[in-house]
Amino acid sequence: MSPFRASVPLTKSWEHFEFTVDDGVATVTFDRPEKLNALTFDVYADLRDLVAELPHRGDVRVLVLTGKGRGFCSGGDVEEIIGELQKMDTAELLEFTRMTGAVVKAMRETPIPIIAAINGVAAGAGSVLALASDFRLLAESAKFAFLFTKVGLAGADMGSAYLLPRLVGLGRATELLMLGDKLPAARAEAIGLANRVVPDDELAGEAAALARRLADGPALAYSTTKVLLTRELDSDLGSSIELEAITQALLMTAKDHKEFYAAWSAGRSPQWTGR
Repeated sequence: MSPFRASVPLTKSWEHFEFTVDDGVATVTFDRPEKLNALTFDVYADLRDLVAELPHRGDVRVLVLTGKGRGFCSGGDVEEIIGELQKMDTAELLEFTRMTGAVVKAMRETPIPIIAAINGVAAGAGSVLALASDFRLLAESAKFAFLFTKVGLAGADMGSAYLLPRLVGLGRATELLMLGDKLPAARAEAIGLANRVVPDDELAGEAAALARRLADGPALAYSTTKVLLTRELDSDLGSSIELEAITQALLMTAKDHKEFYAAWSAGRSPQWTGR
């Protein structure tokens, strides 16, 4: 556990999704399969708070997001969110949209790698949660749909207009966010939105293997790489090079770098500690 904790205790259990930690791998499973894991206000809030807590736990090196049943996440629940939004005034609506954006901000800013194992439809906010992850593994039957314009809202939501062009280019992002059409897994892989597409029955194993690799590897190097990728999105080249120079010099003092050299010298595999 981080030594820099305040008096507020870590959350012991989460009510609005399944959460487990096993040997460095944390897994969030959205568990409303009867509604294709549609989000509620509480799911949003819990996910925001969980992601913020993870770096302070000390027992998590990677987070996997997935869904129970036929869907990854179908976005906001029409009755429990969209219906309730009709009753809110402008200030309340802004509180809600800022909360949903805070989920994505937390996902991008946490130093912990996040894998989205997309086992079915990822629609609306569900597609943005996948977009905000570091790795997107898709089952062959999975599909994306950035549905916001289909309900009369801007296709730019929760940071999607910032993140998506950086993955697939402005032209493709414009098409996806403006038209809101379904994007099959094979096409998602072809345009760079999916890291890998696998048969449906192999998705869980592929996600577990990648999570294990990240958890067992040089975790400090992985987390620092994620932080720099995020921070340098809007930096000029000179600033990025200087930031990377300072970071590399710092990591050259880390135990994992010294362990690499010791292992190389001894002709053995490194024993990474993430320190």
